Formats: sequence, structure tokens, C-alpha cells
Amino acid sequence: MKRFAKGVIMLCLCIVSAAPVSLATANEEAKLTPIEVFSRLPQFYSVALSPSGNRIAMERNSESEDLAALMTLDIETGKVFYLLRADNKKVKINWYRWANDEDLLVSAKYEISEAGTKYFKTRLYVMKYNEQGGDPEQVIDWRHIKRYQENSKRAPQFQDEIIDMLPDDPDHILMAIDIARPLEPSVFKVNVKTRKISRLEKGKKRIRDWMTDRQGNLRIGITLNYETGDRDIYLLNEEDEYEKLFSYNVSDDKPISIAGFAADPNILYFKRYLGDYRALYKMDLTTREETLVYADDEYDVDGSLIYSPVTKDAIGVRHANAKGGRYYWEPRYEALQENLNNVLKDRKNYLVKFSQNEDVYLLYSESDTHPGRYYVGNQREGTLKFLFDQYPDIVPESLSDHTRVDITMRDKATIEGYLTLPKHGEAPYPTVIFPHGGPGGRDYAGFDYWTAYFNSRGYAVMRPNFRGSTGYGYSFSEAQMQSWGMAMQDDIADATQWMIDQGYTDKTKVCIVGASYGGFAALAATVKSPEMYTCAVSFAGVSDLDRLVFRARAFVNKKLVKKQIGEDQDDRERRSPINFVENIKTPILLIHGEEDRVVHVEQSRNMAEELEDHDKVFEYVELPFGNHHLSIQSNRMKTFEAMDNFLSKYLQ
Repeated sequence: MKRFAKGVIMLCLCIVSAAPVSLATANEEAKLTPIEVFSRLPQFYSVALSPSGNRIAMERNSESEDLAALMTLDIETGKVFYLLRADNKKVKINWYRWANDEDLLVSAKYEISEAGTKYFKTRLYVMKYNEQGGDPEQVIDWRHIKRYQENSKRAPQFQDEIIDMLPDDPDHILMAIDIARPLEPSVFKVNVKTRKISRLEKGKKRIRDWMTDRQGNLRIGITLNYETGDRDIYLLNEEDEYEKLFSYNVSDDKPISIAGFAADPNILYFKRYLGDYRALYKMDLTTREETLVYADDEYDVDGSLIYSPVTKDAIGVRHANAKGGRYYWEPRYEALQENLNNVLKDRKNYLVKFSQNEDVYLLYSESDTHPGRYYVGNQREGTLKFLFDQYPDIVPESLSDHTRVDITMRDKATIEGYLTLPKHGEAPYPTVIFPHGGPGGRDYAGFDYWTAYFNSRGYAVMRPNFRGSTGYGYSFSEAQMQSWGMAMQDDIADATQWMIDQGYTDKTKVCIVGASYGGFAALAATVKSPEMYTCAVSFAGVSDLDRLVFRARAFVNKKLVKKQIGEDQDDRERRSPINFVENIKTPILLIHGEEDRVVHVEQSRNMAEELEDHDKVFEYVELPFGNHHLSIQSNRMKTFEAMDNFLSKYLQ
């Protein structure tokens, strides 16, 4: 990691308003929009507000190089400081947080390979907000921590896990590091200025995760036995004894998760299933009395708690299906949210962060047709100032709204999907079926750069939340277990047929496009529904389930992976597209990053070899230094160029 050799520049804070664009003009722009407008990385992202509210930190992507810069902005003076840069190849800025108003903690992720196995390691650094010279200093000083080692040759893989920022003690943080024994981290108090370290608790009881209360006291330890899947949640009581609060098996039982503490250290928030849907509860640790705080009859409550930096108490919870994506039980926050929604109409407005006195706040705003933009507000002054757009070259008037639809499957089950029709052309449209990755993920409304690109080329888009997607209850999400290529795949085919039956889709021009699990779904579609799709695109997709399980053998969660994907080898082979290449009729585009640590590049390499051996129509693009997330600008551009040429060939 190296610094940017750049001087201080000035950045003006101003509200920018665009001239109105007619529908005809927007349609013409959509047809002619260069592909790089959609394939460009967001110019600013991961914006973080300092405790005083006077400064922000953010990453900025270079438009011309494969570089990302970490920078800070002094909101009052407009001065910008460039601190670090990463090549997004071997080194990536992982995350960053303000330790105090002067010091920024920065996690860096390094891609390494050992004995044929590729994985990440992380390290934590500290920098001054205006530091533009010299190398960043590592927070973990081995002069102070080596005395805790039990094996002098072993260095922990992850050295960036902060469990408490200790806002009332800005010189210190609490960190979890498995310095003594692997997978059993100890808890350390670390001085970010002097790097001195003291151990508060030695790793024990297979505890993998630690949690503090709002006063910074260590209170919760969470175990996971990778052999059995058993998980225990312990409470550390006043007598320094570990008391078991909850136990469950991650493969067989409905999970229970700790959300956090109230300002009262005897009140603990946790999530448990109420029937089939996850709900938020609180427990009085003195009496063990449990109270339901918030539930949704149709969706899981799956977001994190929202805290007031002034009272240090929980004031709400993030929930995608609540109005504005937040549910507040603190009236003054709800009033602020309503005011913002009235000012920025027809958008989802997210309060990202408050200053410690709550006067200043960072706001992120987006909608289906407005790519994300950031604002900084001041409650005391009653001001709201525009900072910057993430995608400044995308014309909002060229984008289409998403329509959430309910689709009935062949077995009478119902799934949700998001339908997006292009601004130009007329039905029936050439269509892209775009299943999400995961599969334990979910598509939402809001801006999506892939969908925006597809629409700009005149393609209708369907994003089905098939069985196995998260957020729709325990039974729905568990449908993914050992079921890749089965009912989940049928849901995608049924969503495609629904598009045809409703008159949205030209059945002779349908392409299925997916990334990661979505890439597997795209390949599986060419085997299971060969007559339905005109073409298929798989980015970083899985082709061989047996090989996926084999690769997991080098990691501690190998048994859990096998339980998810399938215990029986013959069954895994029956559900793997690579074993049925001879039956494929659909032209296929394969794209994969050579350094993908999530889905190994062999999944696409081997599939390409099989397709070539069977004289099938396909293209294969391998991305140099490419990872699983298209975070390198040149690779994102190559991906969209290849996809654009491929789709043009078969859908137009």
C-alpha cells in the first residue's frame, strides 16, 4: 500500500440540479449510452462520517487506472487529502473507520496462495486524516503481542477484527485476535496511538465471536463447532462466569442471533423466529423475561440495530421492508426521516451515520431511477448539502422503475420478482432473466447497474427471488439446502414462462444471465430447460458441485459446505451442469476472474474445456487478477463489453 503523491485540493459542497429531460430525449439517450457509463465503478463509495461530523472518509475509484484511493474531506474547509491507494488486485482496501477525529483505522485485504489454496489475510493500519506522506503504521505491534503467542511461527490470518470502537475512550479499541490458538480469539485492548496491547480475555470454549455491552464491557461469547455445527451463546456475568443463554445447530435448527445491548447493560436484544419469520426480541438479563420488540408477518426482520450516539441506546432496527428501510421506536428519529422523505420525494433515504452530538448526519439517497448520491445534513442549522453522485454519468430519466410482482410456481407456491421494462421498444421484448447470487441472497428495489445496462439495450429484465432466497422466512430460505438445480431452478424457469405468458417477453429472444450462484443457475438452465433460453451468460459461476465441495476441504467449514451443497457424491454429480455438456444446445458466455477466492476459476476453465471437447458454441473470457466482485475497473469493462457483444448477437 502506497500513498498518493498529490497535494490538497478543494471540493465544493453544492446542490446540483439537472435540466428536465423529455421522454423522447431520455429514450434516445438510453439507446446511445456508452457501455462504460454502466460498467464504471462508483466514483465514491463507503463514505464514513467522523465523530465530530466535520470530516468524511471515502474511497474514490480512478476512471483511467485500476486504482482505488482512500481520501478524507474536511467538510468545513473543503480540503481533500489522499491517504492511500490500492491496486484492487493483490491489495484491496477492505474497510475503514474513524477511531477519533484525527485517526483513521484502515483494514487491508491481501490475496495469497499457499499449497495450492488461495485465501485472504487482513491487516489493520492507522493513519492521520491529513497524512499524505509515509507508509501507514500497522496497529498490531508484534513487540507488544508476541508474548501471547503459543506458536512463534504462526501469525493470525485475520488481524482486523474490532469488537468495540470504545467511543468514550478514543485512544483505544477492543480487538479479537486468535494469537494463542487458531479459531479461538483472545480479546485485547489496543492503544491506537502507542500500539500498546493488554489482553482482557484469553480465547476459550471454542468461542469464535465476542460482543460487548454499550459500556465497553465484554459480555457475550459465541461458539461454533465446525465438526458438528453446534453453536452456543454464552453470557459473561458479573462473577466472570460463562452462562449459556442459547444453543442450536446451524444446519438443523432455526438460528438465534444476538443483535446488541441497550444502554441498560441488563437489556439484551436478540433475533429469533416467531413462527416462520425472524423477529426482534429483548431480554431482561436479571429476570430472563423476553419481550417481542418488532416483527413482520411476511418478511424476516434481518437488519442491525440503530443506536443513538448521544444516549447510546437502541432507537430502531434496519428492515428492508419497513418504510424507508428503517423501523424507529424513537419519535425524533422518525420525524427526521419523514422530513427527509418529504424533501427528497420518491426515493429511499438512508440515515447512514450521525456525529456524536447528533447535529450532523450523513444521508444516502437512491431510487430505481436515481443512482446513489450522498448528502450531509445539519439538524441545528436545518441544512442539507449535496456531496456527490456515485454514478454521475447515468441520466436518471433514462432509467425505468422496477415493479414487484408475485409469480405462482408449478407447485402453487408463490415467489416475488422484480420486473423492469425498457424505456424504448415495445412488448414483447427481448429479455434477460437475471437470478441473483448466493443463493442465500435476495434482490430488492433500488438502483442496479446491471439492470440499468440491460434496459439501456432494450431488454426487459426479470429478477426472481427463487426459493432459497433470504428474507422470506425460514422454510423458504432452507429450500436451498442440497437443492441446487432442483426446485430453485424450476422457480427460475417458471418466472421465465410467466414473462412469456404475460406478453412481456419474446420467447425466441431470452437470455439467462447470472453471477456466482446465478452463474450456476444460468448453466443449469442450459441443461434443464434447453429450449427456453436463446443464450446464457455465467460470470464466476459454479459448474461442478462435486469440485466445489472438494475445494472446501482446505477450510474449517468443509463439513457445513457439504451439508449445504449435498452429502452424496452421485447426487452432486447429477446436479452439475458440467456432466451434461453433450445435451447443451444454448450458446454460452463464460467469464471468470483468475484470482477468484470465492468460486475457483477452475469451475469455468473446466466447463470451457468440456464445451470445446463437445464442439458447443461458447466463448470464454478470463480476467487477469480478477476477483469475485468485479472490483477492478478494466475487468468490469471487459465483462460488459463481452456481454454486450454476446447479447447483441443473440437477442437483437
